[in-house]
Amino acid sequence: MNRLRAIFMAAVALATVFGASGVVVSADLQQKLIEESTIEQVAKRGLLRVGMSTFVPWAMTDKSGNLIGFEIDVATRLAQDIGVKVEFVPTKWAGIIPALLTGKFDVIIGGMGILAQRNLKVNFSIPYDHSGVAIVAHKQLAAGFSRLEDFNRPEVTVVARLGSTAAAAANKVLPKAQKRFFDDESQVIQEVLNGKAHALLAGAPLPAYQALKYPDRLFLPLAGTFTKEPIGFALRKGDVDTLNFFDGWIRVVEAEGWLAERKHYWFETNAWESLLK
Repeated sequence: MNRLRAIFMAAVALATVFGASGVVVSADLQQKLIEESTIEQVAKRGLLRVGMSTFVPWAMTDKSGNLIGFEIDVATRLAQDIGVKVEFVPTKWAGIIPALLTGKFDVIIGGMGILAQRNLKVNFSIPYDHSGVAIVAHKQLAAGFSRLEDFNRPEVTVVARLGSTAAAAANKVLPKAQKRFFDDESQVIQEVLNGKAHALLAGAPLPAYQALKYPDRLFLPLAGTFTKEPIGFALRKGDVDTLNFFDGWIRVVEAEGWLAERKHYWFETNAWESLLK
């Protein structure tokens, strides 16, 4: 009996030791995760690096060469609330997720739609905006077109930005049309303006803005958007602290009405147009 009691007490002692050790290991791991989180690194560095790509009116270059737009306002306010400076890293849209994963910047704030395929590679914050794909067409080439079905023909050419949700929408809803995709938004717009494509697909409000800007050459065959997508910040996987911070920040500025005010300015007015080149 004494021998069994001794064995039992030894087992209890070992369990206590290993249990306490596990608590220490867990605490150390937690501290390590905190220190390695993006938000902690940003705070220590004093700089938030934001991956983005230029497209109207999300991010544009003004007459002085400075970046302006809805996403620029969002990222600038985010950095201010963290208490750090912001650095924008313009990146080709097709390569923006790989650039995030290799650490070229801390977060993507660039009108990125939350898609399952993208979510396999990155984590997304809660939506801070919603968008959708719209279409603007060449007045002569697409004369009389008023439905998506009118563009879904082999003799019709549509263009969109490479790697965008608009490109995915073009492949899905216009399978019969000829499609050309470009890295830069300006190339997409020029293809239609120059009569080399019947229409362009892009996230709203770009199509409506282009129709207003070039009323002699472009028109809107459809009202509004034909898709709807949530927009979120994209960050590297496995960073719970940073994701929690971004989600909380979005909730705060949304509750303030700040996001709605900025969206109204950039998407529902053209007061900013005089700032462009």
